[in-house]
Amino acid sequence: MTRLAVIGAGVMGEALVSGLLKGGWAADDIVVADRRDFRRTEMTAAHGIPTTATNAEAAAEADTVILVVKPQDVGAVLPEIAPVLRPHTLVVSLCAGVTTEKLESHLPEGTAVVRVMPNTPALVGEGMAAVSGGRSASPADLDHALELMSALGRAITVPEAYQDAVTAISGSGPAYLFFVVEAMIDAGVMLGLPRDISTTLVNQTMFGSAKLLVESGQHPTVLREQVTSPGGTTAAALRQLEDHRVKAAFLTAIEAARDRSRALA
Repeated sequence: MTRLAVIGAGVMGEALVSGLLKGGWAADDIVVADRRDFRRTEMTAAHGIPTTATNAEAAAEADTVILVVKPQDVGAVLPEIAPVLRPHTLVVSLCAGVTTEKLESHLPEGTAVVRVMPNTPALVGEGMAAVSGGRSASPADLDHALELMSALGRAITVPEAYQDAVTAISGSGPAYLFFVVEAMIDAGVMLGLPRDISTTLVNQTMFGSAKLLVESGQHPTVLREQVTSPGGTTAAALRQLEDHRVKAAFLTAIEAARDRSRALA
C-alpha cells in the first residue's frame, strides 16, 4: 500500500481518512497535515494515524498527496509541497473550482494531477465523486484516484470540461434536496402535524424514495407516474408545482451554480 498524505483535517479530510481505514488501509500508511493542534490531536485519538503541522513534511514521504483545503488556501499550500514532491508522486485535489492547469502551474513539470469533485454524503459513505485527470495523469493515476474516492461512496471519471456541471449537479446537489426537505417539513407543520412527526415522515420518505430510485433502475418519470393516480392527491399537488414552474426554477438554479463555478475557477 502506498503512503498517503492528506493535507487538511477538516470534515472532508477526516471523512476520507475514516473511509480509507474502513476500506483496509493501515493507519501507519496515512499521514495528515494540519496547522491546528487540536485537530491533529483529535485525528490521532480517533483514527490512530500520525499527524504533522507541516505540509512539506507530510508530502515529502508520500506517493500520493491529497489536498483537502479551502480553494482560497491552495495558493499557499502548493509552494510548500512543490519542492519536496518526489518523482511520480500523484497529487489529488478535492479543492472545488481549482483546475488541473492551475495546480500544475505551481508544481514540478510533469507532476501527475487529478481533480476531484466530491459531495457531503461522503460523510456517511454515500458520496458521489467525479474524477478528472490533468495533462500528466496516466490511466493508472486515474484508477488510483477512483479507488481512493470509492472509499467514500461512488466515483466516476469525467472530462475536466464537465467539472463545472458536476459541481452544479452533485457538488451542490445535497443542498437542493435539503431545501426541498425543509419545505416539506414546514408544509407538514402547516397542515397540523407536530414538527418531529413531520420530520420523521419526510426524512424516511426521502430516504426510501432515493433507495427505490437507485435499486429499481427505473426512470424517475416511471416511478413518479406509479404514485400519481388520475385525479388523485398527487396529481393535484404536481399540478401546483407545474403551475409555479418548479422544474424551470431548478434548471435556472443549477445553471446559476454552473456559472458561479466557472467564475470561481
